[in-house]
Amino acid sequence: MKNIIIFSAYFSLCFSKNIVAQEQLKIKDRYTDNNKGKFFISWGGNRDSYSKSDITFTGKDYNFTLDNAIAHDKPKGWHVDYINPTKMTIPQTNFRMGYFINDHYSIAIGMDHMKYVLTQNQTVNMTGTISLPSTDSGSDYNGTYSNTPTIVTEKFLLYEHTDGLNYVNTEFSRHDDISSLFKIENTDKIQINLTEGVGVGLLYPKTNTTLLGKPRHDDFHISGYGTSLKAGLNITFLKHFYVQGELKAGYINMQDIRTTQSIEDSASQDFFFFQRIIALGGIFKI
Repeated sequence: MKNIIIFSAYFSLCFSKNIVAQEQLKIKDRYTDNNKGKFFISWGGNRDSYSKSDITFTGKDYNFTLDNAIAHDKPKGWHVDYINPTKMTIPQTNFRMGYFINDHYSIAIGMDHMKYVLTQNQTVNMTGTISLPSTDSGSDYNGTYSNTPTIVTEKFLLYEHTDGLNYVNTEFSRHDDISSLFKIENTDKIQINLTEGVGVGLLYPKTNTTLLGKPRHDDFHISGYGTSLKAGLNITFLKHFYVQGELKAGYINMQDIRTTQSIEDSASQDFFFFQRIIALGGIFKI
């Protein structure tokens, strides 16, 4: 009887060790333990804020600057257009596609489709000259200005990057699993990650500008460059699906903005931006 008890205890101990070993092996081999070689893709929306900006307009018969002009974004709100294939490029959106070069670092390409609208009916100080032919409708504004308070009206100036303020960029990012802080053991079910990154890219806006009554130029045009920094929180579900919130700040410099149909007319400006982003995505291996 004593031998049977000893054998039973030995068998139970070995069986328990085997179960524990199998569980440890399962944990070790979880899909979410390693990122190297994985691809990811995401789609989301943003809200934007902009610093004040000095905007200079140059043409054959004018050269003037608006000081500290205020602008805002053009949100769509919670709308089905974000997922409507025929209209999903209309709202303020973010697209990103990337690859993990190792477990913690990724490189990605994407586009931040922001919208920039010069606020109407604001008063700005204007410096420069306007000397249009007297037959032009904008000749009402002819004169020399020196920090002259001027009201921005649609008759004088409509200025929007609404299709849009397109920041086409490459990002290099770091990713860290912080699931243990939330006492999450099985990260294949749910995983929480911190991500931080730096980006650089080109500005490819389609600018809607009506300046001094001139016909507007309505086409995409490479206008400058941008740089950015971001930080975000990523929550991955069932290994392959995630929602990610990000805060992104950056600098935009556009020295060649098309404003009218004449190649002699252009605008330039630089400013800082701040984005709040929510995106849905997937992560997978090919």
